[in-house]
Amino acid sequence: MRIITISREFGSGGRELGKRMADVLGFDYYDKEIITAIAAKSGMDENYVESALESNFWQQVPLTFNSSFEAVNLWQNPQTNLLVEQRKVIENIAKRGKDCIIVGRNADVLLADYNPMSIFVCADMDAKVRRCVERAKEGENLSRRAMEQNIRRIDKNRAQTREMVTGLRWGMGSAYDVTINTSGWELKKLAPVVADLALKWFENR
Repeated sequence: MRIITISREFGSGGRELGKRMADVLGFDYYDKEIITAIAAKSGMDENYVESALESNFWQQVPLTFNSSFEAVNLWQNPQTNLLVEQRKVIENIAKRGKDCIIVGRNADVLLADYNPMSIFVCADMDAKVRRCVERAKEGENLSRRAMEQNIRRIDKNRAQTREMVTGLRWGMGSAYDVTINTSGWELKKLAPVVADLALKWFENR
């Protein structure tokens, strides 16, 4: 079984890169599917689940990856409950034993025992803003300043979440097998290159 995990800066194209790589490699792909599974199990709305997991309201909870989530009074913290469910969903994906790509969710650390290939995707601010503009919903007219603030806010939340759940710094190069800067790249051209690199990485493992 081969698992590739992708952590990414907001707007860097990491999600699209992961999907295109999965298509090239014939791997299963997990991103929004994880949210769907959590929502189905918890009986909550998918949008609420995603928003709660991306929020910063619960990030003062004194947890690390080496601590037990279950040891906390979870009924006092619904967001932490969702973190526990998210971990279970990710672990169950790995237990299926199928080649897959998992985007986000600190899957690289949660599945460390499976020795996944971990990728961090980044880009410069101009490239991230440009991708956000291209993917903006109809009628969504944020200024560049507002977009940059949104990008920084989301990335800060992701960094805080990773530190809380894993005790590691988000985006630290030495924590990943490969770091990819997508600035200036067309993702449909980049995906086959990274997919080939991934195959060679697993061959060399």
